[in-house]
Amino acid sequence: QIQRALRSLSIPLERLHIMKGHMMQDMCKGLSRQTHAQAKVRMLPTFICSTPNGTEKGNFLVVELCQSQVRTVLVTLYGDGNMSPHMMYKIFELPEGITQGEGEALFDFIAQCVSQFLAETFSSDTNSSEQRLPLGFVFPFSCQQTQLDKAELLSWSKGFNCSGVVGKDVVQMLQLAINKQQLAHVEVVALMNDTVGTLMTCSTEGRPCEVAIVADKGSNSCFMAEAFLVEITEETSGRMCVNTEWGCFGDDGTLNDVFTPYDESVDVESSNPGEKRFEKMVGTLYLGEIVRHALIALTAEKAIFSGTNTAVLKEKGVFTMQHLLDIINNEDGITDVRRILEVLGLQANERDCGRVQQICRAVVGRAATLHATGLAAILSYMCQTRDIESLMVNVGMEGELAMGYPRFEEILLSVSRLLSPECMATVLPSKDGSGRGAAMVTAVALRLAAQRRAVDEVLAPLRFSLADLEKVQALMKAEMERGLCKETNANASVRMLPTYVTHTPDGTERGDFLALDLGGTNFRVLVVRVTEDGITMASEIYVIPAAIMQGTGEELFDHIIDCIIDFQTKQNLVTQMLPLGFTFSFPCQQVGLDKALLLTWTKGFSASGCVGQDVVQLLREAAKRKRHLGMQVVALVNDTVGTMMACGYDDPKCEIGLIVGTGTNACYMEEMKNVGTVEGDQGRMCINMEWGAFGDNGCLDYLFTHFDQVVDETTINPGKQRFEKLISGMYLGEIVRQILMAMTEKQLLFQGKPSPKLQTKDIFKTKFLSTIELSNGLALRQIRAILNELEIDATFEDCVLMKEVCQTVSLRAAQLCAAGMAAVVEKMRENRGLDQLTVTVGVDGTLYKLHPRFSDNLQKTLKELAPKCNVTFLLSEDGSGKGAALVAAVANRTANAME
Repeated sequence: QIQRALRSLSIPLERLHIMKGHMMQDMCKGLSRQTHAQAKVRMLPTFICSTPNGTEKGNFLVVELCQSQVRTVLVTLYGDGNMSPHMMYKIFELPEGITQGEGEALFDFIAQCVSQFLAETFSSDTNSSEQRLPLGFVFPFSCQQTQLDKAELLSWSKGFNCSGVVGKDVVQMLQLAINKQQLAHVEVVALMNDTVGTLMTCSTEGRPCEVAIVADKGSNSCFMAEAFLVEITEETSGRMCVNTEWGCFGDDGTLNDVFTPYDESVDVESSNPGEKRFEKMVGTLYLGEIVRHALIALTAEKAIFSGTNTAVLKEKGVFTMQHLLDIINNEDGITDVRRILEVLGLQANERDCGRVQQICRAVVGRAATLHATGLAAILSYMCQTRDIESLMVNVGMEGELAMGYPRFEEILLSVSRLLSPECMATVLPSKDGSGRGAAMVTAVALRLAAQRRAVDEVLAPLRFSLADLEKVQALMKAEMERGLCKETNANASVRMLPTYVTHTPDGTERGDFLALDLGGTNFRVLVVRVTEDGITMASEIYVIPAAIMQGTGEELFDHIIDCIIDFQTKQNLVTQMLPLGFTFSFPCQQVGLDKALLLTWTKGFSASGCVGQDVVQLLREAAKRKRHLGMQVVALVNDTVGTMMACGYDDPKCEIGLIVGTGTNACYMEEMKNVGTVEGDQGRMCINMEWGAFGDNGCLDYLFTHFDQVVDETTINPGKQRFEKLISGMYLGEIVRQILMAMTEKQLLFQGKPSPKLQTKDIFKTKFLSTIELSNGLALRQIRAILNELEIDATFEDCVLMKEVCQTVSLRAAQLCAAGMAAVVEKMRENRGLDQLTVTVGVDGTLYKLHPRFSDNLQKTLKELAPKCNVTFLLSEDGSGKGAALVAAVANRTANAME
């Protein structure tokens, strides 16, 4: 009979594995917005998003509502790593009956305790008594928290049942009671339960603590979860402490098979049958009762106390937790056990004493094992959601069972290691309950609030309202008008260059077309075959040696023609005369579809005899010199126009081209009657806006931050391409670097210690923004890899702040791009006299294609700025190759039509 009883109280390892799995499922349910209301493990957000970092300082008041007392604590922190906070306590006993009376009376009593404590503490120091005193409130009951200082009581427990409190904001109730005591300088800034207090208490000694377990009359745990997983809050970055409220685990029946008849009896006799099943197996309020019912059953089976009076076992509460601890901690034989039982009124022989001790050890050992199973569920969940292979973590521990049962820590660690071998926990016993921790929560809240104000101050100039963006849109439209007008074109920052491309593809284009893409040290030659079945392409890349880049123009264009001949020979195209589209990515003044004067060389080119010349003519002359008749140059285009044309083949509504990569530019189909720089009023023409220079005339100076000015001054073209320097990939990383250095200087990042590498120009690549913004909280491993590259030692909070900086800079870039695009689509809509414009933008560029948020932010902002325009974005494939060939194809089609 004894063995059967002991077996029922022992849970096999495989069953613990199943239990751990069930708890992890319940944790996920509790965090999900859809299933939170039904979850038994409630996973309540605490709105505590950071643990102490040792810089906190000042006076902090704590009020802790305990089982039968109010505990007041004044904690002074010195910013010295929190190694030696100064603490003053006073404990007040709760008056009889107050826990069952009116809620207002309870809070009034707590406020009176605060008033008395402060009067005694600051009696000789009138100056301190008037300084603002932040208060942390430890309230060990289940609350629905919506802010750190706003929490509605869900239900009373632990013998409390005050009226008029459930469903009310307990922080507000305490603040009102404090105000009645004329304590205007005392402000309740944080509410937490005792579990969270334990976590923060154990975080004060230079070792961050991320999990806490309270094994006391009740049982609970909390841990630092990835904030984006806490779906019932708006917080998405960093981490947030979640209060599991795991006492209700098993209320859905998942623990029925391990619930013994003794547990059933305790549950039935409790004030809340069927609820808090897990807590009733592990809480010290119930362990004595489980032992009592086990002894009643064994007495009935005549396994113990045979022939003696056991009436005392019928008295509820006769076995206290202290009795159990005294019995199981007794290693010196059974003399003391017999004495304890005799005090209780039980006459026991030696065998009875041994058996009672076995039952007590089994009940308390099971409670420790179940705590370990819950801990294993938390540790595995943390490991999985942080996307790491192994986890090392500190676990704070508090409570009557945790501190009173010598084997608790040993069982907690050994069983959790068996269930979660990938996790290594270190236990940090709490030294002084929740008081110190509550002060830390309050101090951290104030530190974070001050940091938030400082961060917002740095980033505010980069954050735009809708009105700010509408102003940029209006300025862009005004500059477009200036650029189109013959009289003002020369002074416009947006040049609005005519491209002489007058049609987009209509799908009837057919034939073979050549394309030449020259924009750097490598260039491409392509053949593009346009058939009824679509487009096929073949291409080859050729190198331009440095000597030719910097030689004569004749040498350069002769080399290009040699490469075209080589390509046509390989493709068996020498005998045909093919139309050629020429993408020439250097500044030009275009005076016809096949006529463009080179304004200046860039990108390391300096071939003589070319600047001011028609580059198409230079190519034709080289072909003549080489006696090559296999091509006819029909169009010169830039990559933005090529992008529009490449997408226009797939979507006839594509009448805008956009590049957002290393640089940025846009083009669109404008009404000829509006293009004052070209003769003729009929039809449309594609305008190459060259919008990267928007603002070069000073119209955007009000937008430029200190960071933008520093970046601009260190470029090869200060004061030029100002709009591009706010948007394009070449500059965003450098803007971020400047902000990170400023934040480090203000002690907001990296403990105020910049790495020498971070002070190197252009060390922070724009691709880092994409990686960092994609990190989504999963251990921020990607950010850590970047930080290692930059030789920066960063905390988790540093990583979160870096992500915010990157998001701010890339969002601004997308919003400014959208403001420019809004000016374009609105102008097209007004040109055409439409209530609603439907148009497609062909888009290319690494920033648009590779950045995880840029395209979404651009499209969302454009919808807000141009609600009467239905704009679709179509990713371009090879605008400078396929697009150039399609310009040639369209030119060929229109020429044939005219003939």
